[in-house]
Amino acid sequence: MDLGINGKRALVLASSRGLGLGIAQALAAEGAHVLLVGRSGDKLAANCEAINALAETQSKGGKADWVWGDLSEENFVESMLAAVTEKLGGIDILVNNTGGPTPGTAESMTAEKLETFFPQMVLRVIALTNALLPQMKAQGWGRVLTCASSGVYEPIANLALSNTLRGALVGWNKTLATEVAGSGVTCNMLLPGRIHTDRIEELDAANAKRLGKSLEDVRSASVQTIPAGRLGKVEEFAAAGAFLCSQQASYITGTMLRVDGGAAKSL
Repeated sequence: MDLGINGKRALVLASSRGLGLGIAQALAAEGAHVLLVGRSGDKLAANCEAINALAETQSKGGKADWVWGDLSEENFVESMLAAVTEKLGGIDILVNNTGGPTPGTAESMTAEKLETFFPQMVLRVIALTNALLPQMKAQGWGRVLTCASSGVYEPIANLALSNTLRGALVGWNKTLATEVAGSGVTCNMLLPGRIHTDRIEELDAANAKRLGKSLEDVRSASVQTIPAGRLGKVEEFAAAGAFLCSQQASYITGTMLRVDGGAAKSL
């Protein structure tokens, strides 16, 4: 299927590795010009080199650029706007993706921790989206894809900060989707279950330490809760994201798509 995004311009946050990188690669494979963002210049440069080399072998391969960016910095939104103008010349697709906060219980969730992670996981995501929306609305076409976590529909133990802050984006996304639907802009959320990334490796190690169990036992117990019987692949998650950014997904907005191997117990 041709997703109809050849030549579209996409900004993908937190794309030096993991899920963000996977979505950037999937969009570029469909012919999009992607701008990768992250805090590791070496990784971003290597990722762009690999994407551009692969694009040369594909009939509709896009291209990639990168820019250093840290969501914890106060000038993050302004720097992203400047980068979009300089490197993309405009915007069609925004992929909101952020790193995860530290593990912990709800009782250990202090005001200081909320003040640390709220700006980078919620405030600047909303501010950047609002800053880029006028361009999308003016051209009558745009995609806002916000990656969150399965914790927004089924809270994850010992990830109280993530459950809380990512949950705030659910109400925001649905409200925004309703407001801009008539302008040709869609707003959707993509929710990963247990996708095999470095982040999952880190969380499994933290849980093993917390529970006093071996890493192998923690991983085995986790996989047993997934009907598919395995962890998801980044490529599978990214393919779903690319579709939600496509021309074919024009009538899908205000939704949350779970990519979790059937792990959710809710309807």
